Amino acid sequence: MDLHKSPAPTDRQPVTPAELRCSDADRDRVADILRDALAEGRLTAEEHAERVEGVLSAKTVGDLERFLRDLPMGHPSRTAAAYMPAPPRPTPGAIPGEADENVVAVFSGALRRGRWRPGRRLHAYAVFGSVEIDLSEAVFEYQQVLIKAVAIFGSVDIRVPENVTLRGTGGGVLGSFEVSTRDSDEQDAPVIYVDGLAVLGSVEARPKRGKLVADILDRVSDRVDRALRKHLDR
Repeated sequence: MDLHKSPAPTDRQPVTPAELRCSDADRDRVADILRDALAEGRLTAEEHAERVEGVLSAKTVGDLERFLRDLPMGHPSRTAAAYMPAPPRPTPGAIPGEADENVVAVFSGALRRGRWRPGRRLHAYAVFGSVEIDLSEAVFEYQQVLIKAVAIFGSVDIRVPENVTLRGTGGGVLGSFEVSTRDSDEQDAPVIYVDGLAVLGSVEARPKRGKLVADILDRVSDRVDRALRKHLDR
């Protein structure tokens, strides 16, 4: 009876990343990329079905990668800028010193809502009254928007879409200044800055549930169209 164990092999080559066994999460990730490629017209229905079938039967990471070699989504850009959260204050020069629009309520109420185009700077004043600014359906032509809100024995109520970035700087004197700050997952989403003061009154800004900015691309397209028209008019 041989009591000596055989030595472990020392000439085995290390396993490359492509030879690693893939997980169900890896297969799901590749399947999602293929679905997006089908929606964008990069793959036909037959090509998509064939590749998905191969993904489901793939054993290694290398097997999965071959289904993405001719798709740009399978090759993330190494030079892409990392996501940077919006600063607490607007970029210098991005916001004008004068207001594009004033909303004033003195012993009364003022409302701004619906499909409208806010400028870069909006002033809201509520003196023994109430101001409501609803941006949930607004068309944003500028990425940075500043709202200056002042409430004296009154209230300023601001509602924004869920997928924008919201920042607040202000305070209250025997009043309430409350901004539900948030960061959007979209790099080019509008950034709304709320600045102001509440004296024996209230200023509140928060997202409106179920409302999203659906026209960020439209905003960019409008800007390009205006630039083209300006160029053609020269």
